Amino acid sequence: MPEISRFFGIIITMYFNEHNPPHFHALYNKYEAQFDLSEGAFFKGALPSKQARLVLA
Repeated sequence: MPEISRFFGIIITMYFNEHNPPHFHALYNKYEAQFDLSEGAFFKGALPSKQARLVLA
């Protein structure tokens, strides 16, 4: 799993040649969410609101 960034316990990963739309994964404890790169918005999974705001920032 290619790790792009790690901050405040949040791990950002991105996989090569994965399904569309282009997106990245954010992992925090037992939570996982996917964020669309073109929209800059959450589209699947769940993160606590504080961590979701940090990822979007």
